[in-house]
Amino acid sequence: MTLYSCCLILLLFTWNTAAYGPNQRAQKKGDIILGGLFPIHFGVAAKDQDLKSRPESVECIRYNFRGFRWLQAMIFAIEEINSSPTLLPNMTLGYRIFDTCNTVSKALEATLSFVAQNKIDSLNLDEFCNCSEHIPSTIAVVGATGSGISTAVANLLGLFYIPQVSYASSSRLLSNKNQFKSFLRTIPNDEHQATAMADIIEYFRWNWVGTIAADDDYGRPGIEKFREEAEERDICIDFSELISQYSDEEEIQQVVEVIQNSTARVIVVFSSGPDLEPLIKEIVRRNITGKIWLASEAWASSSLIAMPEFFRVIGSTIGFALKAGQIPGFREFLQKVHPKKSTNNGFAKEFWEETFNCYLPDGSKNSPSSTSFHKSHEEGLGAGNGTAAFRPPCTGDENITSVETPYMDYTHLRISYNVYLAVYSIAHALQDIYTCTPGKGLFTNGSCADIKKVEAWQVLKHLRHLNFTNNMGEQVDFDEFGDLVGNYSIINWHLSPEDGSVVFEEVGHYNVYAKKGERLFINENKILWSGFSKEVPFSNCSRDCLPGTRKGIIEGEPTCCFECVDCPDGEYSDETDASACDKCPEDYWSNENHTSCIPKQIEFLSWTEPFGIALTLFAVLGIFLTSFVLGVFTKFRNTPIVKATNRELSYLLLFSLLCCFSSSLFFIGEPQNWTCRLRQPAFGISFVLCISCILVKTNRVLLVFEAKIPTSLHRKWWGLNLQFLLVFLCTFVQIVICVIWLYTAPPSSYRNHELEDEIIFITCHEGSLMALGFLIGYTCLLAAICFFFAFKSRKLPENFNEAKFITFSMLIFFIVWISFIPAYASTYGKFVSAVEVIAILAASFGLLACIFFNKVYIILFKPSRNTIEEVRCSTAAHAFKVAARATLRRSNVSRKRSNSLGGSTGSTPSSSISSKSNHEDPFPLPASAERQRQQQRGCKQKVSFGSGTVTLSLSFEEPQKNAMANRNAKRRNSLEAQNSDESLMRHRALLPLQ
Repeated sequence: MTLYSCCLILLLFTWNTAAYGPNQRAQKKGDIILGGLFPIHFGVAAKDQDLKSRPESVECIRYNFRGFRWLQAMIFAIEEINSSPTLLPNMTLGYRIFDTCNTVSKALEATLSFVAQNKIDSLNLDEFCNCSEHIPSTIAVVGATGSGISTAVANLLGLFYIPQVSYASSSRLLSNKNQFKSFLRTIPNDEHQATAMADIIEYFRWNWVGTIAADDDYGRPGIEKFREEAEERDICIDFSELISQYSDEEEIQQVVEVIQNSTARVIVVFSSGPDLEPLIKEIVRRNITGKIWLASEAWASSSLIAMPEFFRVIGSTIGFALKAGQIPGFREFLQKVHPKKSTNNGFAKEFWEETFNCYLPDGSKNSPSSTSFHKSHEEGLGAGNGTAAFRPPCTGDENITSVETPYMDYTHLRISYNVYLAVYSIAHALQDIYTCTPGKGLFTNGSCADIKKVEAWQVLKHLRHLNFTNNMGEQVDFDEFGDLVGNYSIINWHLSPEDGSVVFEEVGHYNVYAKKGERLFINENKILWSGFSKEVPFSNCSRDCLPGTRKGIIEGEPTCCFECVDCPDGEYSDETDASACDKCPEDYWSNENHTSCIPKQIEFLSWTEPFGIALTLFAVLGIFLTSFVLGVFTKFRNTPIVKATNRELSYLLLFSLLCCFSSSLFFIGEPQNWTCRLRQPAFGISFVLCISCILVKTNRVLLVFEAKIPTSLHRKWWGLNLQFLLVFLCTFVQIVICVIWLYTAPPSSYRNHELEDEIIFITCHEGSLMALGFLIGYTCLLAAICFFFAFKSRKLPENFNEAKFITFSMLIFFIVWISFIPAYASTYGKFVSAVEVIAILAASFGLLACIFFNKVYIILFKPSRNTIEEVRCSTAAHAFKVAARATLRRSNVSRKRSNSLGGSTGSTPSSSISSKSNHEDPFPLPASAERQRQQQRGCKQKVSFGSGTVTLSLSFEEPQKNAMANRNAKRRNSLEAQNSDESLMRHRALLPLQ
């Protein structure tokens, strides 16, 4: 079985060697061999394998100058290490480098060569095999380029734990150490690149993009990571397509149709140059311009795409490039390449022929008849020169510096430096093995590996623990996933004004070590859009929503396609493309454009507004008029009118009216806690005091005039002390109500936000509406009682008690406060206070006008009526009317009784009241003489009762008149004294002057 396995492996190795002749590898012997995989060609020729004969290896086509430069970087690094006195002294590194042709099949062919040789060494078949040229095992492989190729290679090398250090494979799938155990790389993981792409799109405020990815292990994972990042940033993807360099023309046409019809201007491409080239050519043929291309590192500097003839289509490209490194002496090394001098490099001959478009006669394979290739260029994967039916022979004296090819483009060494770093990483791992001290090693019991018999898995162990400083002074160590964390440069494609070539202008960088939000830096002043414009292109599904609006979802469309909806009242947005409007704070409201919040309008019944000024003026007017009346009453306090209206109670009544007018001012101005607690009690107590005065006054006079015979009890009841006591008791009840209210539920200032959204009404929260109801209800109860007594007193003498005016004032009072209740309940805000102020002022003015204005008018403008005779005449007339009615009633009763007893018609009453029936005085006096007589003797009134007229006469003269006049007056009234009502009439007639 062992012999069978040996024969099988030898067969594989033999077949593999036969497939790769001397001109298809670069090989050099050494103590330790490193493998290399590089894309010297872009692809393979399509060939139909009908299997009618033994299948042959497919031919590689389209020479890749940059791929050859990367190979040269590996050889340069190995030769530099071999010549170093400190790094691996007395040890020689060899190499075996193969062309992958940028395909998985060719890469696996080369990988089988590495694996087969290692397996032969592990079997130790030297005693069975006579190998004159034994090649040591390959202890590490540098490569490959594409992530798809590296994935296939890593699966195979991982079976034998052969370390693989890639210089250009950035797929995040390769970080899975469970699947790719021996894979490491000197290029950053694509995960950071996808995040950086999303950050750039967010930076330019784009949200509507398309994606294109290579259909391999590089493009698919990269674009998938980008989708995840885009979703987190609310970036929408209009289309997502997969491409390949092997896609047929119909598939390419379909992708181009999608791009042409899309409204997305930004296209994110995760692909290599060769995979993208067919698509770009078709886009150029259709002249689809105006797109912004966001390029991944694999094609951002590709000379296959960055061609002047393509610039009008892809001139707005922004891409990522690896950080450039420095390789001292590498430029000179590149210039020394020559087919005759580079004996270990089997690719030098083809390179020479492709560079100078000639052929070397000693090579049959590269004769003019057998050479076929396409024109193309690629920085990561550069291109060949041109095709021709005939090439002249090469002289060998051609100057490599006289021809411009991607091979000599050493201005930005990115991939080349990664190759250089990969070789040095392996060398430093070997150096660690070489310098390992037993007992401090990485293997069992601290043992060390033998550098002369080192195996691949031992090198892999040291690579995982590698830590060294490179030639640029940077620390190099692989993380747990075998990755090196690095930064990216951001480049923008410009057209060189000198030679018209495409140049890569660095416009920013992406620092993966920085904090989130600070990683991206872009210098917008350096960016040229479409090669000339400075204006950032627009790539959004919808136009930006201006501040004051928000994005509204359109049903059936992606979230990036929206309509702009105005923010509702009370909400605002101060940024562009706001997803939602923010609510204003409680005391703020949105401005007219809804772009910010402004303080809400504060409303209360202000002193400065017209309405408040008007109410204040009316209140001041009421205070002034009341003070004026009080002044008049004080000045004329000894006049009959003032005395007749109960002077002391009138003063108290006027004072209460002053309080009523003043209490209305507490309702004006910004409500404070103290004003809220003072205004209702002040209003309630003032009005109760006013109504109590009127009530006591009216009730006292009514009792006097209704009483039959004055008694000492009546005189005691009519005293001032008891009157004031009654006023105090009535007012005290209101005071108790107010005290209980303020103690249990005191009113307070309240900022009401609910009535109107944009206005804050500062009002008084009454604390208890029930207490307010009791306060107003008690006032109305007293007013109703007062109205009752005033109505009963309506026929009392006008100049004495003005009962009619009091009745009218009470009617006004009731009308005002009954109207106040629905008005108070239906208004809000400052108008609540205004309604109450109006009610207070209306009621106060009604009381003031009805009770006092008539008296003031008489005092000031009719002094002739402000006399004792006028007052007594009016009072006596009322007394005599009452007495006459009583006498007539008794006369009628007596007549009816006489008629019933004797049938007599009855006699007229015996009285000093003279009666006349239907005839006049035989000697009437002139009117002037009559008035003079009345003024001299008193007053004379006629009272009609049915068919009769009773003439009443009474003389009032001053006490200082002569006694004779008094005796004459008494004589004229001597007959009247016979009636039992004479005493009552005299009392009522003299009452006003007491």
